[in-house]
Amino acid sequence: MAEREVDRSVSQTVKAQLALRDQILSGTLRPGERISELQAVETTGASRTPVRMALVRLEEEGLLEAIPSGGFMVKAFSERDISDSIELRGTLEGLAARFAAERGVSARELEPLKECLAAIDELLRQVPISIEAFSSYVALNARFHALLTELSRSPPLIRQIDRASALPFASPSAFVMAQSALPEAQQILIIGQEHHRVVIDAIENREGARAEAVMREHARLAVRNLRLALRNRTHLDLLPALARIMTATD
Repeated sequence: MAEREVDRSVSQTVKAQLALRDQILSGTLRPGERISELQAVETTGASRTPVRMALVRLEEEGLLEAIPSGGFMVKAFSERDISDSIELRGTLEGLAARFAAERGVSARELEPLKECLAAIDELLRQVPISIEAFSSYVALNARFHALLTELSRSPPLIRQIDRASALPFASPSAFVMAQSALPEAQQILIIGQEHHRVVIDAIENREGARAEAVMREHARLAVRNLRLALRNRTHLDLLPALARIMTATD
């Protein structure tokens, strides 16, 4: 009975954390806005203890800041902070790719990654790429990165990658929908897909240094996408929180 209560509390915490994170990243909760525990209970439908834990986790992610008088405040996002977070994820994913290459991966283990690659290839054959295809790409790209991480067979590294990816706008597909409005959108995805192809080849041929370098460069592409999206904000409806990011010139 006690074990079921613990499981329920953990589930409620995750639910509250995801709901609040979505409100922040969608722009519903604005930078500088205060969030009280009671307010979070009302908006998420979770009870107070799980909500309290969710708020603390979001503070650890860098989305919230504790207020001395009580409660939390939504933190502003800076271009540099987000760029650093993406670089951090890329460094960790590069290490995961190197581990996978050096430790060896069987053809059977690589098959899901290759299937994911083929599915993305199919999407990229569309000219022009539809909004629906961009949306499908988000899911497939997230799956590709998750599968690649798992191939490292390093639980400590996987945990750190999960934490880095949860930082504001640091996930592999954070800016895909925003960049869909850019003239060079399709070319950006094609370059990213070529990185995917090369890292699979490097892992297959047990070239650890090459696999690591490709994934780090892949993250740098995401940083360039961030800068492009920030300088072309014509479709903020696709990523409302983009308007809340402070650029280097703000």
